[in-house]
Amino acid sequence: MEAKSGQLKQQTARLSVVSNTLLVVLKLLVGIFTGAVSIISEAAHSAVDLIAALVAYVAVKKSSQPPDSQHAYGHGKIENLSAAFEAVLIVMAALWIVYESVQKINSPHIPEYLEYGLLIMAISMIVNYWVSRKLYDVAKSTGSHALEADALHLRADIWTSAGVFIGLGIIRMTGLYWLDPVIAIVVALVVFKAGFSMTMKSVYELTDVSLPEEEAAAIRDIVKTHPAVMAFHQLRTRRSGSNRQIDMHLVLQKDMNLATAHAVCDEIEAKIKSQFSPCDVVIHLEPCDYLDGFSTCPSECSENCKFE
Repeated sequence: MEAKSGQLKQQTARLSVVSNTLLVVLKLLVGIFTGAVSIISEAAHSAVDLIAALVAYVAVKKSSQPPDSQHAYGHGKIENLSAAFEAVLIVMAALWIVYESVQKINSPHIPEYLEYGLLIMAISMIVNYWVSRKLYDVAKSTGSHALEADALHLRADIWTSAGVFIGLGIIRMTGLYWLDPVIAIVVALVVFKAGFSMTMKSVYELTDVSLPEEEAAAIRDIVKTHPAVMAFHQLRTRRSGSNRQIDMHLVLQKDMNLATAHAVCDEIEAKIKSQFSPCDVVIHLEPCDYLDGFSTCPSECSENCKFE
């Protein structure tokens, strides 16, 4: 299943690369032809998306490789690192758009043939909507942060393209050409916000922040409902790319034989993996009289002896 998941992520990442390449070329040509800085800013935005798509493609390809002697926990962190790199690119693109827009305000230029700009913006919205939806669906089904970041880029591009489309329409009908660089600055603000959000998320992932509380609660429920479990503690969770990593200390009856204890661990691991795959689960076993609070081992475990 992991091999199929990796192949699906790579195919989807390639789709994003192809679509972004076409949009960059078309927007840049139309932007130069019409002289509209708002269209050129959108070309720059799509260029960032293209670089992000290339980074995402390399990341999902590398992160899908199995663990090796140098990376015993796998290569999932590559996806988190690629998302951080993409975030930096987004912020840089936003700053560049602001700079170019200010220059246009100081040296105004009247754009021409705006109907071509309207056409390319409409095409961009349609293509990015379809590709981003595909990326997001695959990202959610595989847990890929790189593809999710790429999908968010394209969704931001849809809104900025819509803004440019409306702005160009107003300019064409009213002749208010000063709106062109103003629209570009608004695009830059949207791009910057997306970059900042991605930066914060990448920092959390790279610093091994715990899984969301709802996921941790679901894991605790799985452990607590097993009839052989006396208690558990030191539950630790984190993400590495699309892979969740979970470990805990599990308290069982001290007289339980090794084969039975191993079977209990297998059952708990299987239930967790069925809900949070792909993931790695490591369980450290302890006898019930080893832990503080258990002077003797009860014959049966009631609800009050299951704690975290």
